[in-house]
Amino acid sequence: MSVLWFALVGYAIGSLPIGYFIVRRSANVDLQREGSGNVGATNAYRTSGLALGLVVMAVDVAKGGTSVLLAGAGAEGVVAGAAAVVGHIFPVWLRFRGGKGVATAAGVFAVLAPWSALVAMAAFAMVVARTRFVSLGSVVAALVLPVAAWWVPNPRRVAVGATAVAALIVFPHRGNLSRLWSHRERALER
Repeated sequence: MSVLWFALVGYAIGSLPIGYFIVRRSANVDLQREGSGNVGATNAYRTSGLALGLVVMAVDVAKGGTSVLLAGAGAEGVVAGAAAVVGHIFPVWLRFRGGKGVATAAGVFAVLAPWSALVAMAAFAMVVARTRFVSLGSVVAALVLPVAAWWVPNPRRVAVGATAVAALIVFPHRGNLSRLWSHRERALER
């Protein structure tokens, strides 16, 4: 099958707003209208509690991993994984207003480059534990991922994919970075 086919499949899987519908049905919360307006795990946690936040995170990770598993470990898997991240950030079903792609990317690279993903997840956990800012942890993890992907022996296509996905993740965090800079970003409650 062609790479374009796997890009379409990856986008279709990534764009499914499963977490949005789970929170809508379970907690009667419209994630696009509550909190930050983001349909990802952090907003689900803040608006609907820890359990639903973890469910949304797990579903988003699964979308990324599934897209790669269906496509395989070759170039098709990298394309499908990157497309799943694009689909999560810009889902056609929610008028192209989705999440920020962090959990979906974690699922993608847990399959494609597990050691690199583990390094990025450790960076995320350390930053969030130290600062309580999920957005800062997300950006740091996104920046660490390609460094780790190039450093740890991975196929070149995986390292290139990690670099592209890092840019995809940092882009929707522009507002968060601005709020961090001006000390207006919301931290996780203890």
